[in-house]
Amino acid sequence: MDLSYPIGKFDFQQAVTPGQYPALIEEIAATSALYRDAVRGLDDEQLDTPYRPGGWTVRQTVHHVADSHMNSFIRMRLALTESEPAIHPYDQKAWGELGDSLTAPVELSLQLIESLHARWAVLLKTLSDADFARCFRHPALGLVRLDTNLALYAWHGRHHAAHITALRQRNGWK
Repeated sequence: MDLSYPIGKFDFQQAVTPGQYPALIEEIAATSALYRDAVRGLDDEQLDTPYRPGGWTVRQTVHHVADSHMNSFIRMRLALTESEPAIHPYDQKAWGELGDSLTAPVELSLQLIESLHARWAVLLKTLSDADFARCFRHPALGLVRLDTNLALYAWHGRHHAAHITALRQRNGWK
């Protein structure tokens, strides 16, 4: 198993069709449950264990998901209200080394993910096919369609949850 990409890499070239939107939106809505289940019963020592050599700890991973998904939610809202807005990326690695990412209880980010994803799902369910075709401009990726971003963040939620669940399995943590 590739410890960096336990479910494989995201394919930015894939076509995301309107028929896929409902299932992807349900994945967004279910993300908080993935993380609650992934960290259930872990103690601080386990939360502070990297999911792979040189990787983030479980704690940092949960906080990263909250950070990343907040950014994505805002990017989508910008694309829905502006014409191809240029978004500003952030240094994920540096954010992961900030004090809150290193020490804050994961419950704070679990609550944030739960509320954010509930609201995000409400927004996504109101969008038309034309809305999903709207784009934002990413400095490294170019124009990113909202349907591609939807698929990316459904994948991203599963991707990092798999980091945690694979670590639990490898270490025999029940």
